[in-house]
Amino acid sequence: MINVIWAGLAIIGIVFAMINGTISDVNEAIFKGAKEAVTLCIGLISILVFWLGMMKIAEHAGLLDKLAKLFKPFISRLFPEVPKDHPAMGYILSNMMANLFGLGNAATPLGIKAMEQLKALNGESTEASRSMITFLAINTSSITLIPTTIIAIRMNYGSASPTDIVGPTLIATICSTISAILIDRYFYYRRSRKG
Repeated sequence: MINVIWAGLAIIGIVFAMINGTISDVNEAIFKGAKEAVTLCIGLISILVFWLGMMKIAEHAGLLDKLAKLFKPFISRLFPEVPKDHPAMGYILSNMMANLFGLGNAATPLGIKAMEQLKALNGESTEASRSMITFLAINTSSITLIPTTIIAIRMNYGSASPTDIVGPTLIATICSTISAILIDRYFYYRRSRKG
C-alpha cells in the first residue's frame, strides 16, 4: 500500500510540474537529491564501520559480556516470561547493547532474532505476548549513549561540534525508555485487571 502512495505522490508531482512548466526544477532536484544521498551514505558508512569495529573490539575484550551481565537482572525483571538462559534473552541483551552504542543498523537483525525467539516462546501464536510488546516498546525508545548516525550526519553537513548532541540524546532517550516501560506496565496491569 505504501508503494502505491509513494508512486501516486511522484506521479502527481511530475504532472503538476509539467502543467506549471517547472519540470526542469524537478529534474535538478532529483539529481541534486541523488548526489546528496550518495554523499550522506558514504559519510554514514565510514562512521558506522568505525563504530561497528569498536563494537567488535569491545566484544572481544569482554566488555559487552560484562555489560550484559550487569543489565541481566534488570532485563530479567522486565521479561519474566523469558527463561534466563533462553536464546531470546541473549538476543534482547545484544540488541540493547547495540542500541546503547547508537548502532541501530547492527541492532536490527538482533531485534528480529529476539522477536523470532519470543514468538517461539509464545507458541508461534499470532497474538503478541507480554514480552514481545515490552521488547518492542523498549527497542523503539532505546537508551542511546553514543548517537553515531546523528553524529555522522552532523559531521557531513559541517557542524562545528557534531558531538554536542550526545548529552541531549542521552537525556531524551533515558526519558523515552522510562516512559515506554511505564506505559507498557500501565497497559499490562490494566489489561490484567480486566481479564
